[in-house]
Amino acid sequence: MSDPKLTDEAGRLLALHRYCALDSMHEPNFDTITGLVRDLLGVPICAISLIDSDEQRFKSIQGLDVESTSREVAFCDHTIRGREPLVVPDAHDDERFANNPLVTGDLSIRAYAGAPLQTPDGFNLGALCAIHRRRHDFTPGDIALLERFAKVVVDQMELRSLAHRDSLTGALTRRAFFEGAEAALKQLLAEKRSATVAVLDVDHFKVVNDTQGHPIGDKVLKGISQLIGAQLRSADLFGRLGGEEFAILFYATTKAEALHCAERIRRAIEDRVDPDCPKVTVSIGLAAVNQGERIDAALAQADAALYVAKREGRNRCVSAAPALSAAA
Repeated sequence: MSDPKLTDEAGRLLALHRYCALDSMHEPNFDTITGLVRDLLGVPICAISLIDSDEQRFKSIQGLDVESTSREVAFCDHTIRGREPLVVPDAHDDERFANNPLVTGDLSIRAYAGAPLQTPDGFNLGALCAIHRRRHDFTPGDIALLERFAKVVVDQMELRSLAHRDSLTGALTRRAFFEGAEAALKQLLAEKRSATVAVLDVDHFKVVNDTQGHPIGDKVLKGISQLIGAQLRSADLFGRLGGEEFAILFYATTKAEALHCAERIRRAIEDRVDPDCPKVTVSIGLAAVNQGERIDAALAQADAALYVAKREGRNRCVSAAPALSAAA
């Protein structure tokens, strides 16, 4: 049976950008890992490779003075297509790589072993790889060590990503949401696919804080965020814009489809029962994201639709009409 996460390239790229893994390279923690692996395996080259849409970028590399290569020649692009490590004792004898410019050119790569960097939700972002310039038989112990350190790399990325998440709700921070959304829209533009954004606001939340206290208000926000997250797909983005206002990017989704999902979220929150918290409702505004449009422009349209939802009585979803979109 095929693994859907291995063929979901759009979801994989979103996961890569959700970790904000490409925003800085050559961090000391990752350099320490590649240095250790290189010494323990006795190889001249070790790298942490991240596979973006069209290039391979090195989060850390020891033994080569290079920051990136094209994706089409990357050994690690083959590694991310499976769950098990990729082992190539001699690239000259492997038809996949014998004519690869990384093998025939100045870099002279001959032997390769790479363990995929698999996220907790099953996406392979890249690989931790060991490279030799001569034929080399990697032992089972070598591969096991490579796999263990690959898990350490992902753990480090998980810890790093906490800085991009709101500490109370677990949603993306405002900045991380905008960065992730811009990356997603760039990918959608290349794929000629659409997206929809939503802005969600908790109705009368100030009353909750004033009458119940901020600890209860915090618990309400946390519970709502967990409920929303359970309704979304891994490719969607969910962020906290500030206070009781949140945003959702529905990836590769029409406005009609997103409206259906938003209505499901609204009803789930309305029906939510927590003996320790008051019942609350939410208002949601939605807007389609046009090809080439920036996320802030689309959010402005969704925010205008949210204002209409509030004005019409709250606890409802409103989709931005073409006239509203044009006026925004």
